[in-house]
Amino acid sequence: MRVTLLGTGDTTGTPTVGCGCDTCERARELGVERSRFAVHVENGRTGESLLIDLSPDFRSQFLTHDVPLPDAALVTHIHFDHLDGLGNAYRVFDDLPVHATGEVDPVTEESVAGTIRRKYDYLDRVTVHDHDPMAPFRTCGLNVRFVPVDHPPLLCYGVVVEDPETGAKCSLTGDTSYGIPEASRAALVDPDLLLADGIVPASAARRHPLGGKHHDDDGVPRTFGTKHMTREGALDLAAELDADRTRLVHLAHYYPADEAFAEPLAVDGEAYDL
Repeated sequence: MRVTLLGTGDTTGTPTVGCGCDTCERARELGVERSRFAVHVENGRTGESLLIDLSPDFRSQFLTHDVPLPDAALVTHIHFDHLDGLGNAYRVFDDLPVHATGEVDPVTEESVAGTIRRKYDYLDRVTVHDHDPMAPFRTCGLNVRFVPVDHPPLLCYGVVVEDPETGAKCSLTGDTSYGIPEASRAALVDPDLLLADGIVPASAARRHPLGGKHHDDDGVPRTFGTKHMTREGALDLAAELDADRTRLVHLAHYYPADEAFAEPLAVDGEAYDL
């Protein structure tokens, strides 16, 4: 199972359009990018591949990185930076199965799967498949399940992908605060590779109108505002889950330039064989 990080940035990416901050300038100097979030998982046994989230940067990601077009896709939630790349399915695919949860969100009164059907009803090449949270299913020869996480006000899900033949496991937290339910933590545990939302360092929480949440014993916030983990929260979660390897993703340009490209913060194009 080969995992390629096509997009490792938050909703604006790094460099951010029109931004001349030190971090965006440093990214330009290094020639690296953090485009909007997407992960490609290739099953070497079957030759099939799976795309987790459909970034609005879909076109440039697949032109830039040496990965095949997916045979199926997953959508973790309905925010545009994770969904709106689905429009690229037009004329690119003969058929693209898209997997999402059928759980109805009380805020939108619609499930993730239902939103995709409504928003992309003109894409006759897309077939949407509903799944219950935590229920395993098979796609591209891999065992997959959506696990509920905490990204208020919308329902959002992490993902567990396992190779039934080799036992290789990749866990993605999805967009989430540190307040991931215990049942989901149990599903995410012991991955060969953990991709964890670590949008900013904990020091940035003092500049958020809501500050931070889920403080550790030293008062360090593991959640930035209410929706995303801090770097410190993501690393604490990685230790709790006993991850063999951890990469922080969904990263904002609000990291100080001297910290923004240090380990274990990911950049686009990284690939891992599990």
